[in-house]
Amino acid sequence: MHHVVAYQVASTINIKEIKKQLSWQLLFQDSDEAFYTISENAYVYVFQYGVVSFFNVEDSQIQSIIKTIQPSCNNVFKNPLFDDIEVFVEEKQLKVGFEKIIIPSLDQDMIRLVMLNTSQSVALDRYDEITESLIIEINQHTRFLEEKGKLDISGHKLKKFIGKILNIKNRISENLYIFDSPDSTWDNEILNTVSIELKKTFDLQNRYRSIHERIDIIKENLELFKDIMDHKESSRLEWIIIILIVIEVFDMFVEKIIKFIGI
Repeated sequence: MHHVVAYQVASTINIKEIKKQLSWQLLFQDSDEAFYTISENAYVYVFQYGVVSFFNVEDSQIQSIIKTIQPSCNNVFKNPLFDDIEVFVEEKQLKVGFEKIIIPSLDQDMIRLVMLNTSQSVALDRYDEITESLIIEINQHTRFLEEKGKLDISGHKLKKFIGKILNIKNRISENLYIFDSPDSTWDNEILNTVSIELKKTFDLQNRYRSIHERIDIIKENLELFKDIMDHKESSRLEWIIIILIVIEVFDMFVEKIIKFIGI
């Protein structure tokens, strides 16, 4: 039996810096990820979105590796989220089940696929936590609006909130390949089957949709808040204009009175 575990160690990892630091054999790389072998049948997979995945690596070595890459991380987490799956090797067998997968051999591409999906799963866990906390915060504002008939959030804070939501949505779309399969699966039916089954096992697509629906709800609420705030600001400007007109009319009236008295 072999073990795959993925940790969300930071918000982001600088892949360029990682490649300069690590001396292991690099098997695959692009701007967002780097896949290494550190010894026979032992692998490390590093992702730009802050996840590091390990295959067949001892816990003590995992902690050492995480410490090694921390200088290349942005916003390191004290208590990283993790997800894992057990990998069994049985000749001529291929089966993906709950928290385990049986593969016919220790094929490098297949192992990488398992590590990728495990990493996507733990990344979804983090985005689920983030969006859940944002929903709670939004509900506090909507309850205040219901009870008091006004907003308890400033325009500056609202703009920052909207920017945060848009950045989260963009990061999810850029970094998670929930609906796309890696290039290695295109011409390999077995790898494609493994990819599909792993997505089902980790429930990636449903979790991805749930997070996006939550983001849409938050975005819809924030847009409503913005409309209310814009209307309030528009009303304030209208009153300012009305007051200025009244002052000008009053000034003209007083000026005519003075002229009349002078005559």
